[in-house]
Amino acid sequence: MSVHIVKDFCKGCGYCVDTCPKAVFELRKDSEDLNPKGYYVPIVAQPEKCTKCRMCELICPDFAIEVEE
Repeated sequence: MSVHIVKDFCKGCGYCVDTCPKAVFELRKDSEDLNPKGYYVPIVAQPEKCTKCRMCELICPDFAIEVEE
């Protein structure tokens, strides 16, 4: 199982960070994780905590998150 963020789609809204019940994602605005559009992209900081609830996929307005089994 893995969680991926498609950087080119993400606009850095942080909904995934706020919605995840297990705090899998982090949004670090001091990092160099900028996408081509200039948005800070969340990172999958703790993938081992993911329970595959897929709330992140459902809440993402840009379809930038993929949870794979």
